[in-house]
Amino acid sequence: MIDVTCAIIRNEDDEILVVQRAEYTDHPMKWEFPGGKVNNGESLEECIVREIEEELSIDVVICGTLPAVQYDYPNKSVRLIPFICDTLDDMPFLSEHIDFKWIDAEKLLSVDFSEADIIVAENYLRHIGKQSSCAPDSAVPEDNDLKSMVAGMMGTRDAEWIASSAADNPQILLNLIEYSFSDNKKLAFRSSWTLTKVWDRFPEMIYPHLGKLSESLPRLTNESVQRSFMRIISISNLNKIDVDCHGIIIDFCFTSLKSLSAPAAVKAYAMEILYRFTAIYPEIKNEFMETINMLHVKVTAGVTAKGRQVIKKLTREIE
Repeated sequence: MIDVTCAIIRNEDDEILVVQRAEYTDHPMKWEFPGGKVNNGESLEECIVREIEEELSIDVVICGTLPAVQYDYPNKSVRLIPFICDTLDDMPFLSEHIDFKWIDAEKLLSVDFSEADIIVAENYLRHIGKQSSCAPDSAVPEDNDLKSMVAGMMGTRDAEWIASSAADNPQILLNLIEYSFSDNKKLAFRSSWTLTKVWDRFPEMIYPHLGKLSESLPRLTNESVQRSFMRIISISNLNKIDVDCHGIIIDFCFTSLKSLSAPAAVKAYAMEILYRFTAIYPEIKNEFMETINMLHVKVTAGVTAKGRQVIKKLTREIE
């Protein structure tokens, strides 16, 4: 029996990522949930995070699990262990598969999956068929009840509903910001993710708090929260952020680009933010270009591609 992990990866639109195997593989041209074999001495969680990084060059946050599926193929028996994961990255870079697509959960059973993946898809559909933690006609509670609601969110629909409620009750927004700094990683991720939904619909509500989000970046240890805050900053009007915070953001972006351990999404957002800061502080342009050119060889394909795009734009501006 071979232990194999797989990931049901959801994006911000609550779509699911599926990938297609190549022609000359065990299951030629079949679609599957990405993942791979568990190495000796490796935990299941470590395995799925590593496999997704290696196969797709994206960052994921584990949000839950499904029952393991055992299946006997003609040439092997596998125990497929599914993880439910969220990501802010929409563009995977394939290293082992030939194609990918994001699809609505309701369409999963129309995909030409391998046999074990069909069972995983069925189990996931049963899982999301449970009652949502946020009913459209319910009122958003305060404090601990809200905290439990955020931690138990099941997808984009719930996050967007809480974001809409924040427009009517500013205390909810303050609570989401507070929860984003929680030691509970799941609560912090989902709270900061919901903040990105608030930004998408009501950006003016977030601007008064951008200083606090910016100042926290160097101290954050939760990479998921870093990604959410960086996403918000990357699409904000930088002139509306307190000038005293500009240096903090710029230093953090340069540090992230030079770091070997910073997540790919953080590096990508850092390049976008620094590129936009060059319009305000043109003196950082040369250091920025040099930093991109010196990126470590082990950065993901997505980061490399983003770097090439930025260099091209900067070079065009200089010329």
